[in-house]
Amino acid sequence: MPKPAAAQVNDTIKGIAGSWEISTADRDQTCMLTLKAETGPGGFRLDFDKAGCAAKFPPLKDVAAWNASNDAIRLNDARGRLIYDFTEVEDGMYESLKAGQPLTFLQSAAVVQAAVRTMDQTSGDWNIVRGAGTPICSLTLSTKNAGPGDFALQVKPGCDAAITRFGPTVWQLDHGELVLKSARGQIWRFEDASGAWQRVPAEADPMLLVRP
Repeated sequence: MPKPAAAQVNDTIKGIAGSWEISTADRDQTCMLTLKAETGPGGFRLDFDKAGCAAKFPPLKDVAAWNASNDAIRLNDARGRLIYDFTEVEDGMYESLKAGQPLTFLQSAAVVQAAVRTMDQTSGDWNIVRGAGTPICSLTLSTKNAGPGDFALQVKPGCDAAITRFGPTVWQLDHGELVLKSARGQIWRFEDASGAWQRVPAEADPMLLVRP
């Protein structure tokens, strides 16, 4: 195997260095990494709980360094052999789907903290109303994982027929929108409306999610 090229600290490396979380698709397993802008064998140095993290993500037992380009972060061993190849899917979030490995995500600590805050702000009890009218349904958005990116919800008894026909079973946050999904794969999208959520596209008699 050819000897890895010498690592060089540049603006890309400086911009990426910091705290990151590696996780499974539904975040039932996580591990914190500190990517450093310091050169070492195989690339740039990193710190993490090797024993604890390798128990959750076995390939991490061989990781000794990291490298990066504008749209990718790679974890490799001291000889430069690629272990994880993360490509950017959105700002601050990368994913790796390497042969023999499950889908794995890498997110900056800032992105993770923002997502947790948003989840905390969004989960809980909501009423569905038409315009400024009385509630036509009540539901609870939980933080219980229900599949990759999805969380369970509970529809309370006594809902309007339009809601029961739709039959939402899970929810998620997607690029600033609140998404409700049915077991049949139907989707309703809601956008932030100053503390409430309004269904999009807009209707003459808008449907909103509001706190009780």
